[in-house]
Amino acid sequence: MSVTVVKPLIEQRADPYIYKHTDGTYYFTASVPEYDRVELRAADTIKGLAEAKAKILWRKHEKGIMSQHIWAPEIHYVDGGWYIYFAASDVDDIWALRPYVLRCTGSNPMEDPWEEMGQMQPSEGDTFAFTDFSLDMTVFQHKNVWYTVWAQKVNNISNLYIAELDAPNKLKTKPVLITEPDHDWEQVDFWVNEGPAVIRHGDKLFLTFSASGTGACYCMGLLTAQVDADLLKRESWVKTPVPVLVTSPEHQAYGPGHNSFTVDENGEDLVIYHARPYEKIVGDPLYDPNRHTCVMKLIWDENGNPVFRF
Repeated sequence: MSVTVVKPLIEQRADPYIYKHTDGTYYFTASVPEYDRVELRAADTIKGLAEAKAKILWRKHEKGIMSQHIWAPEIHYVDGGWYIYFAASDVDDIWALRPYVLRCTGSNPMEDPWEEMGQMQPSEGDTFAFTDFSLDMTVFQHKNVWYTVWAQKVNNISNLYIAELDAPNKLKTKPVLITEPDHDWEQVDFWVNEGPAVIRHGDKLFLTFSASGTGACYCMGLLTAQVDADLLKRESWVKTPVPVLVTSPEHQAYGPGHNSFTVDENGEDLVIYHARPYEKIVGDPLYDPNRHTCVMKLIWDENGNPVFRF
């Protein structure tokens, strides 16, 4: 049986995020190899994003906060406005990553100016959220409530937390831990759960995340919750005990992960993820530029669970 090698949609763009707006326009943003800016592309089709010109919406500061490691931007349309969530650190403290928010001042995210809203704010009285290495923030709406999920380190271990939003740049509730790296496949090189993404199918919510170091060991895990569950309770989220997407040398896809979900022009579910075309990396994997944006059709099994297949 022949094996099809994974062909990237967009090269050298990691942590990819594609959003399809209500008017059918696709928006694409991702980490750039220089980690120095936030870019945005728009097109009428998924394939069109590959040729679309990227517009620079924002550049890093020269010093202080938001001056280093501009990572994993995501564009969201929240309560009638455009927002981009991204992580950044300080050139003088490069691992002091925190989540920040940009807001579009108009209705056209490609043409209207964007402004800084500063760091994501915790809820009143919360002394935990964003007090340590925090990144990969995503937001989603469920039953008319907006939630956010992000990765935050405790004792150098990256866990995932959920909270309800009070405003696009502020939490309403205290963080709730929903997964930590407690399996071997989540502990290779580093103990990591990060890169959350949420999709609903039938009577279930699915939350994918990425685990381990950013080399070939990088892989994707899965949490499942019932749609009627209290999403702010850890027991509502059940982790699949094995990874759902791992390196495939046959497909030349190494370290697949940090995905997002969208739909194609026919409304079929897609997984947008990054992977490298090779295993051996010279130096720190974080600074290898060849994590490419790839697209996978999401398959649903007879029980309504997602199947991730190259």
